[in-house]
Amino acid sequence: MTKWVYTFGDGKAEGRAGDREHLGGKGANLAEMASLGLPVPPGLTIVTDACSFYYDNGRSLSEDMKAQVLDGLKGIEAIAGRAFGDQENPLLLSVRSGARTSMPGMMDTVLNLGLNDKTVQALGHTSGDARFAWDSYRRFIQMYGDVVMGLDHEMFEEILEDEKARCGHELDTEMTAGEWQHVTELYKEMIEAELGEAFPQDPFVQLWGAIGAVFASWMNPRAVTYRHLHAIPAEWGTAVTVQAMVFGNLGSTSATGVAFTRNPSTGEKALYGEFLVNAQGEDVVAGIRTPQSITEAARLESGSDKPSLQKVMPDAFAEFGRICDRLEAHYRDMQDLEFTIERGRLWMLQARSGKRTTKAAMKIAVDMVAEGLITEHEAVTRIEPSSLDQLLHPTIDPRVTRDIIGSGLPASPGAATGEIVFTSEEAVIAEEEGRKVILVRVETSPEDIHGMHAAEGILTTRGGMTSHAAVVARGMGIPCVSGAGTMRVDLRNELLLGMGVSLKKGDIITIDGSSGQVLRGAVPMLQPELSGDFAQLMVWADKARRMTVRTNADTPADARAARSFGAEGIGLCRTEHMFFEGERIQDMREMILAEDEAGRRAALAKLLPMQRSDFTELFTIMHGLPVTIRLLDPPLHEFLPKTDEEIAEVAAAMQMEPQLLRQRVDALHEFNPMLGHRGCRLAISYPEIAEMQARAIFEAAVTAARDTGAPVVPEIMVPLVGLRSELDYVKASIDRIARDVMTEAGLEIDYLVGTMIELPRAALRAHVIAEAAEFFSFGTNDLTQTTFGISRDDASAFIPTYQRKGIIEHDPFISLDFDGVGELIRIAAERGRRTRPDMKLGICGEHGGDPASIHFCEDVGLDYVSCSPFRVPIARLSAAQAAIKAGRGEI
Repeated sequence: MTKWVYTFGDGKAEGRAGDREHLGGKGANLAEMASLGLPVPPGLTIVTDACSFYYDNGRSLSEDMKAQVLDGLKGIEAIAGRAFGDQENPLLLSVRSGARTSMPGMMDTVLNLGLNDKTVQALGHTSGDARFAWDSYRRFIQMYGDVVMGLDHEMFEEILEDEKARCGHELDTEMTAGEWQHVTELYKEMIEAELGEAFPQDPFVQLWGAIGAVFASWMNPRAVTYRHLHAIPAEWGTAVTVQAMVFGNLGSTSATGVAFTRNPSTGEKALYGEFLVNAQGEDVVAGIRTPQSITEAARLESGSDKPSLQKVMPDAFAEFGRICDRLEAHYRDMQDLEFTIERGRLWMLQARSGKRTTKAAMKIAVDMVAEGLITEHEAVTRIEPSSLDQLLHPTIDPRVTRDIIGSGLPASPGAATGEIVFTSEEAVIAEEEGRKVILVRVETSPEDIHGMHAAEGILTTRGGMTSHAAVVARGMGIPCVSGAGTMRVDLRNELLLGMGVSLKKGDIITIDGSSGQVLRGAVPMLQPELSGDFAQLMVWADKARRMTVRTNADTPADARAARSFGAEGIGLCRTEHMFFEGERIQDMREMILAEDEAGRRAALAKLLPMQRSDFTELFTIMHGLPVTIRLLDPPLHEFLPKTDEEIAEVAAAMQMEPQLLRQRVDALHEFNPMLGHRGCRLAISYPEIAEMQARAIFEAAVTAARDTGAPVVPEIMVPLVGLRSELDYVKASIDRIARDVMTEAGLEIDYLVGTMIELPRAALRAHVIAEAAEFFSFGTNDLTQTTFGISRDDASAFIPTYQRKGIIEHDPFISLDFDGVGELIRIAAERGRRTRPDMKLGICGEHGGDPASIHFCEDVGLDYVSCSPFRVPIARLSAAQAAIKAGRGEI
């Protein structure tokens, strides 16, 4: 029989931390904490397979699973000393989601389950606090009505706000037992009026409804969006944990909180978190009340006048500190913890690896190596390569005068400037239109995930450092200021008010997620410097990796930036980009429009010194590192004007009739230029172009070698080769020019001639092409296009639909298609090296900066990857992780 349910509690558990695939992260870690003897309320976890069953069977629950849940409930009742549904001593339950990887706030939760019109009276009697009982009941009706019955959360909030106003209260904590009882009656009346059915009084009906609703939330829009953003497979499903309730809202000796064992923004080794007295867990993360600091040091630093947990409940604080130390040592990682204190007794509700900024992740990894908790290899593998983008966010220039209009909590580091928008929908529209925006909200909720992803930064006027906005922004690497209580959002009039200033939608503001300040207007930014913990981690990564990392660079600025990020050469210099600068485009057009070879050579003679200068600077910057230069690739018509206005302007500059220019442009037009007269086909049709570029390369190599004293070994790459005879023809011209330049200079220059493998035929005939080519560089952008028969420029019209409908999992232009394009790369690598065992192999498409694709390159045995300058650190770290995973890394 399938085991659907695993129990835990009273120092025992059927599962452990390693069972997260079946129990989800929450269930596995609750089981682990229970096994460690920590104070964990008893409970049970329904496995992730039950989620698959739910969707495979018309969104229904397995009867076997339900029977096992009832058996598990008996164990919970025995440990808790209460009975579920009992009218004298009722057991109340929480029902929570738990995927194998953390998805904070994306799925649904139901608390206080088991309350009804009778058990609420019993809860008031057993607790000695009728106000607590009715507060818990109204919370349950509100949560169940929203999550299970599908009513809008705001409908309940409107009733609550109206009642608070009628009673003359500002805060929930001021409501009396009788007033809460009246609210619950209004809630139930509203449910029946809206749905035509009464709120369920049977606790078991409530239980099955809540479990089904949590499974259903796996496919809600915000969860689907989050999974797409974080590459979490839909087939994983979520587990469901059913656990005995403990109460943080039982008066002044009770509390609830969220904490991290280290600072998730900076990585500092200090307990970090927030709590609320007389509250339940959702109050902390929802931002309904401003939470208090856990430690006295944090309270003093924030300037808060509200006492810390350390002062209010010193015994519970001390026990919590000991548990934090024990869990961090046990898991050997920073932990994100949820806890409740019920009348002075501490209960642990969750432990998981804490989400953190990349800066914090770096510091934590480096510090833990120094503390002996983890190895250098483990430190390297702890950092998500793509997250290094967070380190590249700009910061505000400290020399500028700040026009501060508000301040809040520094929830997620970095600075961002943009137009004010007040809804997620507006943020998405703005992104589609190419406008940068700051999403301004009173508080964010999981429904805002799409707008948060579209925004440059996030500003909220409510909520703390562990609010939804703060946690999600840190995970995304988006600057965020939360809890900006000095500011007010007027949604009705679409205004942001602060310090006597009124700003409307569309006005520009800047937020500083590192200081918590909000500034009016745009301000100058500084690019960050990568040093400290980053530098140490990169030292370990560079020792561990096998492949080298080059950059795709066409300009000196690109080359310098890439060198500063640790690039070990240039893997792709696209020479065509050099021709668009300044007056060069006119000389290039003159060459294209020339009537004969003599005219073309005359124009090329003007371009030669420009190209030579470009290459000399690149060789000098790289100072002896390899530089791969691709000969002219795009079809010639790309350099020509297109509109009538542009044609008239260019014709005047070139002193020719616009009609003649239009005829020449039309003659060069191609119906499918991606597969047309480009690459080596140009070098064969117009060999004088390749000759000029080859001469510029070799003359630059001579100059740079003499100027720097470092050997220069140019790698000349012939694009779009499909036939060995094409490469033979172009290579003969390159070799002849090389001999001429070396004779003229009286200096020998080593060089390589190779080709891009970007056509399926070239991959299949690699063993033949390798007889002439001295290296292969896989141009995976075009190889993907020619393998799939998809135009990269047009793919966006349908690729998202393919992903949404499950036709493909990833966009093949972002992450390499291992099965098709990858198979061609494997074939070409194996066949090429069969002919030339020492052949150098690399990749220079955009995939060279994609972590998953880099792992594939390690598996195939490529020598290097090449990517854009700002992805070089990502590639270095990914290459190290790939080598470690393959067992090749050495430290």
